[in-house]
Amino acid sequence: MNRQMKKMMAQAQKMQQGMMKAQEELAEERIEGSSGGGIVKVTVTGKSDVVGVKISPEAVDPEDVEMLEDLVLAAIHDAVEKSKELAEKKMGGLGVPGGLGGLM
Repeated sequence: MNRQMKKMMAQAQKMQQGMMKAQEELAEERIEGSSGGGIVKVTVTGKSDVVGVKISPEAVDPEDVEMLEDLVLAAIHDAVEKSKELAEKKMGGLGVPGGLGGLM
């Protein structure tokens, strides 16, 4: 194997190690999304896994369950979007064009 090829292999291995570390860090991150002015909050990991939901009592109206469903869905979307932005920052900093190229 020539010298340039060895250098490229070493760079690829270093980038892979950096990506693995960033993915581990993302799994530990917690991001909160909310809706309805904060009456519904959803917590996700940096890898977009939903790990918590908090609903304020004033959000619960037995006559309007559909509104609560919409608020929960909106909070999930907010949290996941923030999670993706965080992942893009962490992975993009590794020199990977477009972060993970849509893998997350």
